[in-house]
Amino acid sequence: MCETKTEWFIIVNPRAGSGKTISGWTVAERLLRELGVPFTCAFTHYKSHARELACQAARDGYRRFVAAGGDGSVHEMFSGVLDFCTETGTPADGFLMANIPIGSGNDWLKSLGVPHDIERVVRLIAEGSSRMQDVISMHASDGRTCCMSNVGGTGFDSHVCERVNARKERGHRSRWIYVGALVMTILKLRRIRLEVSGDGQVLYSGPCYSLALGNGRFSGGGMLQTADAAFDDGLVDVLVVPAMSLLRIIREIHRLFDGTTPQSSALVYRQCKHLSIRPLDSRSADFIEVDGEIEGRLPVEVSVTGQRIGVVAPRA
Repeated sequence: MCETKTEWFIIVNPRAGSGKTISGWTVAERLLRELGVPFTCAFTHYKSHARELACQAARDGYRRFVAAGGDGSVHEMFSGVLDFCTETGTPADGFLMANIPIGSGNDWLKSLGVPHDIERVVRLIAEGSSRMQDVISMHASDGRTCCMSNVGGTGFDSHVCERVNARKERGHRSRWIYVGALVMTILKLRRIRLEVSGDGQVLYSGPCYSLALGNGRFSGGGMLQTADAAFDDGLVDVLVVPAMSLLRIIREIHRLFDGTTPQSSALVYRQCKHLSIRPLDSRSADFIEVDGEIEGRLPVEVSVTGQRIGVVAPRA
């Protein structure tokens, strides 16, 4: 067993934030040194590298982690640490996670109430300000497993993410790729047929456009699909957008931005500890996205594990 290290292990994604990561990391690195925060850092070189780096660093004794990047980097860091915890039986509550906001999307920080400000985040790290967050695991049909740090989904959301990620893989880094992916997904909007069960009871069965599930509240650059979600309530929030007329969609769409999705009679909003999402036909075996990353296809099982992990945030 390796000796536990007290310094931070920082994973830097040089491709995050439309290629602006390095300039942001330079600022963060200077502030960390000025505030006397001990750390070592590693740069990612390919997709899922952050997950590998986090898992190996945990094996090497690191217990404090920072993702310098966006929500995808946070997702891989969480999953890597939880891979180690699962392999070794190590409790997750001995770890502390943080995010220096250099990526194009930092919804996890927004859900935690952390300002999108590099200096403020570094000071929170230096001050040791933290709280606990539920650990939520996801198991997809192809055998993939991961940890959901913030929000996931299938249907509309997953197709937007799939298009954005495909453009990123081809080297595109402009913020306009999100707009293009959104427009293209709207133009090709289609129904999928799902059965959604929570804690052993069927919550919804039939055609729908989208399903979102949340540990946190914010996603997609500030939308509030899972508006009542809380990181420490031991529950995963579920929002289903059933098939409905275009006019009804237009009437309901404001709820995705003003936090009133739980109050809608046209939407299905529930909370549970275990969630099962199953396609009702082969055409509905859609992508599943977690924290903006495609993590397999339906069916999928989502569970609140009962464990908690430390996260850097203003104290409640």
